[in-house]
Amino acid sequence: MKGTTVQNILLAAMVIICATGAIAHSPLKSTIPANDAIISEVPTEVLLGFKGNIRLTRMSMTHADHNAIKMDVSGHVGFIKDYVIPIEGMGLGIYIINWRGLGADGHALNGKFSFMVE
Repeated sequence: MKGTTVQNILLAAMVIICATGAIAHSPLKSTIPANDAIISEVPTEVLLGFKGNIRLTRMSMTHADHNAIKMDVSGHVGFIKDYVIPIEGMGLGIYIINWRGLGADGHALNGKFSFMVE
């Protein structure tokens, strides 16, 4: 009976730890242009909105056959929810934005979104 009680306590602790980690993350909530959007003009900036505070540490943009280029995130200091990042227009085609950051809870986060300019 004691072994079962200890196992139940350990199981409960693991569930609580996992649930806390899942709740604490700050995933990407929205982007402008929206993910998979088809737009008619190359934007001068992209907007990223997160569910919680995050510090962006790296962003890059890939367009068609071009190599990935780094995007400047140095103007943003600290942990915030909304970012406006200037981009270099490269004409028509698909743009893929990759981002990496650190959540206020200490978790590393990353993701990507894309849009097409026709």
